[in-house]
Amino acid sequence: MKEKYLEYLEYQKNYSNHTIESYEKDIDEYLEYIKENNINLLKINYNDIKEYLKYLNNKKDINSTISRKISALRGFYKFLQNNNKIENNPFALINLPKKEKKLPRFFFYNELEELFNTPKLNTPLGQRDRLILEMLYATGVRVSELVNIKIKDISSDNTIKILGKGNKERIVRFGDYCSEILKMYLNDGHYKLNGSSEYLFLNNNGQKLTDRGVRYLLDKIISKTTIEKKISPHMIRHSFATHLLNEGCDILTVQELLGHESLTATSIYTHITNDRLKDVYFKTHPRAKK
Repeated sequence: MKEKYLEYLEYQKNYSNHTIESYEKDIDEYLEYIKENNINLLKINYNDIKEYLKYLNNKKDINSTISRKISALRGFYKFLQNNNKIENNPFALINLPKKEKKLPRFFFYNELEELFNTPKLNTPLGQRDRLILEMLYATGVRVSELVNIKIKDISSDNTIKILGKGNKERIVRFGDYCSEILKMYLNDGHYKLNGSSEYLFLNNNGQKLTDRGVRYLLDKIISKTTIEKKISPHMIRHSFATHLLNEGCDILTVQELLGHESLTATSIYTHITNDRLKDVYFKTHPRAKK
């Protein structure tokens, strides 16, 4: 049933490859635990789950990791319930541990400029890499959404139709910098890699680029810069949201652009912008300090 559940997450729930891989590891760890402790997968009870949570705590798993593992198992047992393998979901009433307050990491403007100027535009892959950076920052899309962009999804008014989590569609926009590189790539780089492909971002074999491929090439790009940060595609998404708020964009608009279902997910960025506002206030207000 595990494999069917993972297929369900991929094709029905439209989860990213990264999330599915994490859930698979979480479920495998759980299956190994119940096997070692002679617990029946379909007959697990509340006390068994409490012992499993103790096991995770003893392993020193952080709260966010434990939350993800509970979510993976809650979804797995809900899938079993929907397929009449069990009557009730034993994880349904398990509360997630309180999340640690962790501010998202982001790039400063000068760091992004250095990133953008690293790929060489005289090669197809250089054009592609520059477009990836520009589009991640211009739109704030997730990397799983980026790699699934098809050329037909892009409109002449600089908008892109994005299929997000839970197969929910939204429209994102991009500006002149991204538009300029997009035109160059479509007329040159994409055509040379595989002009017949419907997908926008391709690997050096002309096939659709994967989530992991994007992370790999970003590691390569950062290694050629003076930036001493571990880069991830999500950091560019964080930068997109942070910079919009810093420039006065309202949080509801940022929520819509990011594709967040809840404002709570977006509100974490206000901690960053509030710190900036405090610094600006104390540096500029004539009577802020003696």
